[in-house]
Amino acid sequence: MSDALVPPWLRFVQQVQSIAQMGLHYTDGEHDRERYRQLLELAAEMGAHGSGDSVEDVRGVFSREQGPSTPKVDVRATVFQDDGVLLVRERSDGRWSLPGGWIDVGESASEAAAREVREETGYEVRPTRLLAVWDKGKHEMRQDAFHIYKIIFDCTVESGEARTSFETSAVAFFPVTELPELSLHRVIEPQIFRLFELHRDPEAPPDFD
Repeated sequence: MSDALVPPWLRFVQQVQSIAQMGLHYTDGEHDRERYRQLLELAAEMGAHGSGDSVEDVRGVFSREQGPSTPKVDVRATVFQDDGVLLVRERSDGRWSLPGGWIDVGESASEAAAREVREETGYEVRPTRLLAVWDKGKHEMRQDAFHIYKIIFDCTVESGEARTSFETSAVAFFPVTELPELSLHRVIEPQIFRLFELHRDPEAPPDFD
């Protein structure tokens, strides 16, 4: 897969925002800081023009990011039972996804996967295998303002029962061949199909990129 899956305008926004964020973190000169603020504002205007969102909305997203600019890490968990996969319906858009989210500071990727499943589904799971480390920008997904890596673990249920959360409005297993409408900036059908293939082949190495 190629970087062409990220629209050129979004690639420019990501790069300009990253340069501005790094500059604001490292520079001591007020003159330079003002230049980096202007660069960040330019990135917000470019992002608004490309996405159709308001400049204020894009500026708000950027304002939550400070310090050195690095890719964000999203962890997801697959829980397969027979030919079914565990999905959650996201309250934010009403569509379905693999349980998961951002890794918190101080926890490992597998710990984050287990926590996210517990919080979003009610199930206690044990991560058993790393299935994939994907660069979101190299997959045909709805893209974000930031560069994101996705880490996916295969997990088995240890205990618990299905329940919703403040982030999820439903929890259910779906046949891999009969998936509901997916939250496409979180996961897409080809990824679930590939993860199911990896799950069924214990000798297969993890996917990457």
